[in-house]
Amino acid sequence: MSLLEIEDLKGGYGEVDILRGIDFTVDKDEIVTLAGTNGSGKSTLVKALMGILPRWTGRVAFEGKDLKKVDAEDRIAVGISYVPQVANVFPSLTVTENLDVMEGVTEREARIAEAFAQFPALADRRRSRASTLSGGERQQLAFARAMMAKPRLMVLDEPTANLSVALVDQILSMVTGLRKAGIAVLLVEQRARQALAISDRGYIMDSGKVVLSGKADDLLADERMAELYLGHQI
Repeated sequence: MSLLEIEDLKGGYGEVDILRGIDFTVDKDEIVTLAGTNGSGKSTLVKALMGILPRWTGRVAFEGKDLKKVDAEDRIAVGISYVPQVANVFPSLTVTENLDVMEGVTEREARIAEAFAQFPALADRRRSRASTLSGGERQQLAFARAMMAKPRLMVLDEPTANLSVALVDQILSMVTGLRKAGIAVLLVEQRARQALAISDRGYIMDSGKVVLSGKADDLLADERMAELYLGHQI
């Protein structure tokens, strides 16, 4: 049984279906990239997974548990953490306060200490407001917050968006660190070449469907996929 199983997922907004029958899995300790063109349905799929898509049908299960029966705010307690592309930290709170306000966390002080040990740059800025952090530091804080509840799956929505090339490498290195910590990752990413380079498998979406899937190395070597869906990202 896969950690995350999505079967025949359909849904969207109003009467319009954005997702048109998605089959998708993420296994334990695996990094899976979800890529595709703008408007392909990637963000809509993530919203369905996190319980914030208004209308959907199909099966979404985590460790065999039907997520239709789990409210959006309770999915972190099930074992799924989500780092959205924007609004992923509280700017007016300090670094420590951002970690401390996470719900569903046991041994809170110990978890905060672990976060600072894993992200030393945050320890140095623990009393600083999140609004004063650099782009890279803010993403580190978003990762650290998501890890507070000891998730078994982290869903990362465009974590390298609007970052410099140097910071992109830093963030992707952080993603590989999640797997080393025993956390599976669903990585939704526009920089598909770089994302697949650190992934085990990948799915390529277009027009609300998965059009290609397979091992990351095989997808990177697929000339048709590279031309149609990966473009020329650096």
